[in-house]
Amino acid sequence: MYSSSDGDDVESSLPRDPKQEQELAKPGPDGFPDGGFEAWLVVAGGWCALFCTFGLINCVGVFQQYYVSGPLRSYGSSTVSWIMSVQIFVMIFCGTIFGRIFDNYGPKWMLWIGTFAYVFGLMMISLSTQYYQFFLAQSIVSAAGSSAVFNCCMSSLVTWFARRRAAAFGIMVSGSSVGGVVLPIMMAQLITRIGFPWMMRVMAFLFLALLLVACLTVKSRLPPRPRPFRFLDYVENLRDIRMAVTVAGLFFFMWGMFLPFNYVLLQAESVGTSRTIIPYLLPILNAVSILGRIIPGIVADKIGRYNVMIIISFMSAIFCLAVWTPMTNTAGILVFMVIFGFSSGGYIGLAPTLIAQISDISQIGTRVGTAFAVQSFGALTGSPIGGALVSAMGGRYLGLQLFCGFAMLIGCFIFVLARYIQAGLKMVKV
Repeated sequence: MYSSSDGDDVESSLPRDPKQEQELAKPGPDGFPDGGFEAWLVVAGGWCALFCTFGLINCVGVFQQYYVSGPLRSYGSSTVSWIMSVQIFVMIFCGTIFGRIFDNYGPKWMLWIGTFAYVFGLMMISLSTQYYQFFLAQSIVSAAGSSAVFNCCMSSLVTWFARRRAAAFGIMVSGSSVGGVVLPIMMAQLITRIGFPWMMRVMAFLFLALLLVACLTVKSRLPPRPRPFRFLDYVENLRDIRMAVTVAGLFFFMWGMFLPFNYVLLQAESVGTSRTIIPYLLPILNAVSILGRIIPGIVADKIGRYNVMIIISFMSAIFCLAVWTPMTNTAGILVFMVIFGFSSGGYIGLAPTLIAQISDISQIGTRVGTAFAVQSFGALTGSPIGGALVSAMGGRYLGLQLFCGFAMLIGCFIFVLARYIQAGLKMVKV
């Protein structure tokens, strides 16, 4: 089993003696509370924010299905998928900007401005009828606001937790899974009853209420440290071999991860799944991923975050290649939704904890932002590549499924390399 003794724990490059352990337990610039009322308020506010931001990202399949069969039916599925792909790209890539703003000025005003931009963008989606309008409102405006909000929450939480960081992140990002359960069902019901435009307005008002909670509760424990902007700061981050290899692994996993979210509803339609079942496929995946968010985080704090990331990335890849690929009926798709929902669930929560583990806490916004920016190119290109493979294979999903599985498998192997750089082949906590 993995050892968690001081000599074996390589979460820090410096050895710790008992006095150092006591200092880490104290609130202050050099220690982490690892709990307390204020810390858990940040988790609660972050949960609300993740419900609204990544919770909606978990519903990209609903948008894809509606656009292809509705206002954008004259466009191919690959073309339509660019709306959601660029949305995810902007949301993640803007972390380079908002991470630096967080380090320099803290989260307060960025949260308020991001909330306004996000809600405004959702309102503009409700008024859109043309491709370029959906693209500007959903892929640019709402995505940028969403990025500001979730980056504030991610970076703020890091300053409050150390030993229980992965568990705290798992709890916070479970909000995105709950959103992924509630929102697709809510959207499907509201589209039927009041139409797509009013559905988007209802969503916008709901998100406004929840994001106000985040604005009032999320804060950083550490004071901001303004520094002049230097592009080299981002490049220098990647000169750290641990950082560069970890970010490469995150990129490849992200390259494949959103393909099931984007295309499973269309695949279900193609195999004749009942229309009464299709709206519940994403909620099933996201319901299981609630456990996938929380349990890996708790385990990661015990046996090592890199160790757990390797396990869940390997499981996700194998489930895609061995389970999803041969499945061509409703029962098979349901089985895949359940097991993939659990295995992939821990990724969102564990990814920032890997970066935090190898970073100076005073630069956490910039470092996490850099990592998210690299991942964003995987999110940007993954779905269009998948859509192009489906079109090239005459509507068959085998090419997409293989691309998804092998991309995540490569990510897993790179995580193994990142772990090897830090601890070699020793069975220790990393």
